[in-house]
Amino acid sequence: MAAIALPSPTTAPIRVPAAAWAAVVVGFVVIYLMLQENGALLAGSWETLHELFHDGRHALGVPCH
Repeated sequence: MAAIALPSPTTAPIRVPAAAWAAVVVGFVVIYLMLQENGALLAGSWETLHELFHDGRHALGVPCH
């Protein structure tokens, strides 16, 4: 007996709202500031951000110096 090939169902594309993309971008910026920013991007207000995130980096185990 031969197998009958059935057409595969097509799926609709997933639509991601713009707010979700904005949240992803904001999340990446926050992660960058927490883990990598060393004053090159935000030199004006860097001292405050550095003190805020420096201890957090150490708490997460990220080497920063």
